[in-house]
Amino acid sequence: QVHFVESGGGLVQPGGSLRLSCAASGSISSIYVMGWYRQAPGKQRERVAIITGGGVTNYADAVKGRFTISRDNAKNTVYLQMNSLKPEDTAVYYCNAVPITGWGQGTQVTVSS
Repeated sequence: QVHFVESGGGLVQPGGSLRLSCAASGSISSIYVMGWYRQAPGKQRERVAIITGGGVTNYADAVKGRFTISRDNAKNTVYLQMNSLKPEDTAVYYCNAVPITGWGQGTQVTVSS
């Protein structure tokens, strides 16, 4: 069973950028869909972006045009490039496969001036 470790979060000012990484414990080549999710304080966890093995992506309306999900199967890593960050992007970000079987600790992203 593959598990994932998120990293790359931190404190950034509005308008700034961060790149999150999701390192898998094993090969992700056979995982058809990978996704990034986030949970803000007091809110439910929501899907941010997904990517298929063929490179097809889908984004939540709130992040369209600002976030980019990608995957490097050779490195067993999934990325989330976040640009033009807004305070409302503040959340703990998680990655996972689809179907989801569990959650890791995530990585905290705080957007504040």
